[in-house]
Amino acid sequence: MAVSEAVREKVRNLPTQPGVYLWKDEKGKIIYVGKAVNLRNRVTSYVRHDANRAPKVAAMVSHAADLETIVVATEMEALILENTLIKKYHPHYNIMLRDDKTYPYIKVTVQEDYPRIFMTRRVSRDGARYFGPFADSTAVHRVLKLMQRAYHIRSCRTMPTDRPCLQYHLHHCDAPCVHYITKADYGALVRQALDILEGRDSGVSRALQQKMEDAAEAMEFEKAAMYRDQIKAIAVIQEQQNIVNTAGGDMDVIGLARQAGQTCVQIYTVRMGKLMGRETFSLDNSSDDDVSFLMEAVIDQYYGDGTFIPSEIVVPALEDLDGCERRLSQQKGKKVAVVIPQRGPKKQLLDMASENAAGLLEQKRLQWQHDVDKTTGAVEGLARILNLPCLPERMECFDISHTQGIETVASMVVFEHGQPAKKEYRRFKLKTVQGKPDDFKSMAEIMERRYGEKDWPVPDLIIIDGGKGQLHAALPVIRQAGCEAPVISLAKRIEEVFVEGRSDSIILSHHTPELQLLQAIRDEAHRFAITYHRHLRGKRSLVSILDHVEGIGPKRRKALWTAFKTLADMKAASIDELAAVPGMNRQAAENVYYFFRLGTDEKRKITQ
Repeated sequence: MAVSEAVREKVRNLPTQPGVYLWKDEKGKIIYVGKAVNLRNRVTSYVRHDANRAPKVAAMVSHAADLETIVVATEMEALILENTLIKKYHPHYNIMLRDDKTYPYIKVTVQEDYPRIFMTRRVSRDGARYFGPFADSTAVHRVLKLMQRAYHIRSCRTMPTDRPCLQYHLHHCDAPCVHYITKADYGALVRQALDILEGRDSGVSRALQQKMEDAAEAMEFEKAAMYRDQIKAIAVIQEQQNIVNTAGGDMDVIGLARQAGQTCVQIYTVRMGKLMGRETFSLDNSSDDDVSFLMEAVIDQYYGDGTFIPSEIVVPALEDLDGCERRLSQQKGKKVAVVIPQRGPKKQLLDMASENAAGLLEQKRLQWQHDVDKTTGAVEGLARILNLPCLPERMECFDISHTQGIETVASMVVFEHGQPAKKEYRRFKLKTVQGKPDDFKSMAEIMERRYGEKDWPVPDLIIIDGGKGQLHAALPVIRQAGCEAPVISLAKRIEEVFVEGRSDSIILSHHTPELQLLQAIRDEAHRFAITYHRHLRGKRSLVSILDHVEGIGPKRRKALWTAFKTLADMKAASIDELAAVPGMNRQAAENVYYFFRLGTDEKRKITQ
C-alpha cells in the first residue's frame, strides 16, 4: 500500500522543528515511533521513492496509513519522548528495528537515614529523589563514581552492623553502618551531592578544574585526563532540558489553538519530571467564547471524571484562577497550583503545546477535506456514474461465505453517507442452502429474507459481491419483494461494476474515490461474512468431538458448551462439575470424563 496523497500533503506541511513522529496503520494503531531534528526532512524521507530502502522500513511504509507528530524544543527531548512513547505503545516496527532499552535515572534514597546514590532504570513512588532520564549511561556511572570518591556516599543495599566493608578501607565510604560518621555530617555530604544533580555543584567542578591543571603541569597526563572526564560527566548530568523538572514533580500543560471556528486543546503530561506524552481534544460550539472561559471549561471537564490531578497545571489564561485552584485542591485532597506563565521554561512548554494544537488543527482541516472527497464526493460521483435517481445515502452490500457448502452464511453491511453504520449490520445463517455450494441460490434466499422485512429502511443502492450471475439471481427476488432500489454487483477480478439493465460492465479507474468507496463496502461485507463463518466452523469442529461420547445428545452437548465455553475447560472439569451441568447425570458425566482420558489409539477406534 502506497502512502496516500492526504498523508503526503500532511508531510509537506510539517514544521522544521525537532519532534517525534508516529506512523499509524489503517486501524489507527501506532506501528512506528521515531525522532527527528527536523520533522519535515526526516518524515519526507519515508514518502520519497527509494529503491535502496531497507526491507524493514519498506514494510513499515507499506502499512502506514496516517501520521501524527509532536513538536519539542530540542533533540534530547525528542530522544527521551520517543523512548517513552515506544514503552507506552509497543509499536510493531520499533520492536523489530531497535532495542527496547530504558534510559537510566540517578536515584537518591532521601527517605533513608543514610541515603544511597545509584543508577536505576525503574522509577517508583517510594519517596526517593529521581534525576533523569539520561541518554548517556557512561556519564552517569562516571558521576556516581565521582560522588562516591568526593563525598563518600555508601553504595551497599544493606548496611552491615558488625564491621565496615571493603569500601571503607578503599576510602570510598565513611562507614555510617558502624557510626564512624554522624547522621548530620553524612546528611551534609548527601546535600552537596544533590546540589550537583540539581545544577548547583558547590565548587566541585572548579576544584576538579584546578586539579586537572595541576596534574597537567606536573606532567601527570593520565590523572589530568581522568579529571577532565569527570568534569565532562558533571556537565552532562547538569545539562537540563526544559521539559525535565529536577524536582521530579507532576505537571500538566494545557495549550489551545483556534482556527475557522474550530478549537483544539493539547495537554502535555509531565510525570516525575519527564514528559510522558500528550492528549488532544476538540471543543464543540466554542467559536464565540474567549480563551479564559474555554480553559476553565476544559479543566472542569477533563479533571471532573476522576482523571489524575497533578500538583501543578500550566494554562494560557483562566477566568477564575482562585476558584479553579480551590476546586482542584478539594478534588485532589492537597494543594494544586494553577500557573499562567509569562516567561521562562513553563511558558516555552506552553507555547509548544499551543503550536502542536495549531498544527493538529491544520492537519484536521486537511483530513476533513480528504474525508469529504472520499465520502460525500464519492457518493455524489456514484450517483452520477451509475445514473441513480437520487444520492445513495444508504447503501447495503451482501456477501456469501462458506467452506464447500458447509456453514453457509451471509452478511449485510450498511454505509450511510459514505461511512459504515455498524449498528445496521446484519448476518444470516442460510436455511435452504447447506451441504453443497450454490452462491446463486444463497443470494436469492438472503434477498428474500432481507427485503421481505417491511419494517427495515429502504436502501438507495444495493450492492452484490459478485459478477453478473449473482446480480441476475438477486434481482427477481428483490423486485418480487417490492423493493425498487437500484441494484449493482462488483466483480473482484478486474473490479467490474454490473448494473441492472446494461449488458456491458462499467470499469472505473482504481484511483477514483467512487471505486475505492465501492471496494471499501465490498471488503467490509466480506470481512463481516467470513468472520461469522469462521466462528460457526470453529464451533462445529469443537462440538463434533462430543458426538462420539455415549449418552451425549444435542441438548446435553449444548449445555456442556454453555457451561464450559472451551474444550480445555471441559477436559479439566471433574466428574462432579460435569454432573452439575443442567441435563447431565452421573453416568453421562463419567462417560465424558473418561472419554477425554482415553489414549490416542483408543479414542481413534471410537471416533472411526
